[in-house]
Amino acid sequence: MTQLALARALNAGMRRAMEADPKVLLMGEDIGRLGGVFRVTDGLQKDFGEDRVIDTPLAESGIVGTAIGLALRGYRPVCEIQFDGFVFPAFDQIVSQLAKMRLRSLGKVALPVVVRIPCGGGIGAVEHHSESPESYFAHTPGLRVVACANPSDGYWMLQQAIACDDPVIFFEPKRQYWDKGEVDTAPGLSEVEPMSAARVVREGTDLTLVTYGPMVKNALAAAVAAEEDGRSIEVIDLRSLSPLDTEALTDSVRRTGRLVVAHEAPVFGALSAEIAARITEACFYHLEAPVLRVGGFSAPYPPSRLEDHFLPDLDRILDAVDRALAY
Repeated sequence: MTQLALARALNAGMRRAMEADPKVLLMGEDIGRLGGVFRVTDGLQKDFGEDRVIDTPLAESGIVGTAIGLALRGYRPVCEIQFDGFVFPAFDQIVSQLAKMRLRSLGKVALPVVVRIPCGGGIGAVEHHSESPESYFAHTPGLRVVACANPSDGYWMLQQAIACDDPVIFFEPKRQYWDKGEVDTAPGLSEVEPMSAARVVREGTDLTLVTYGPMVKNALAAAVAAEEDGRSIEVIDLRSLSPLDTEALTDSVRRTGRLVVAHEAPVFGALSAEIAARITEACFYHLEAPVLRVGGFSAPYPPSRLEDHFLPDLDRILDAVDRALAY
């Protein structure tokens, strides 16, 4: 086991993928000499050269469009979007081209493109730098959408995404880039659990709390706080947002009878709505309370001094837990 920060684990995952396959290359704004604004790609251009770690112009549509062309010629490009809100200039390329080409070719053409997106708030930045755009991509057929929450998942899931022949939107919680955790680098890629599988990160019996990415840490803190009041909360990290591991969710809710879904994105039309609908359909007779959702407010991201009021925190999660258990 090795202690790594999330940013260093992602760096190590890309390094291992590049060493294993010369067709893997990285593209993005300032990712080479600078190592990216969060230093996630630090040192990779020095070791692999400018032909494999490519500093691009400030043109997200051009980055993804070029990656599509490279993938069609047999490469496995990994694109870094500097901040989550900067992905929207590339939205047309992602949803109109990248997501559709594999089906358009009846599966004959692989599109192994990874789009890495630092996501969420918590760093004191403003709009365009603290967005949660995951629902746009999870809604788009043809894309795999995943979110890592710790260094171990960052290391392994990024390698799995790079090895995948489908396009993958890869969300990274930017406020946790320097949180450390244990990473076991010994197994082979085929020996670790697939990135499409949800994980129970804390077992419980009274209520299921489902989340992903930057909110996993908050959810675990809420479960610890609830335990002091004698309440047993099961926490599930989705890991894969599309496809959803519905089986893991239904297994948990059938045991606990209650479900709260938490994320940073505004709740209207969010991934939590899809989860609530699926669980209501599959577990109707097991539910002891309505499925409750906790998320950001339906407003553009605020100035940094209001960020703590905007983001779902421990109190808002525990309030939903209390309301669910009160039924």
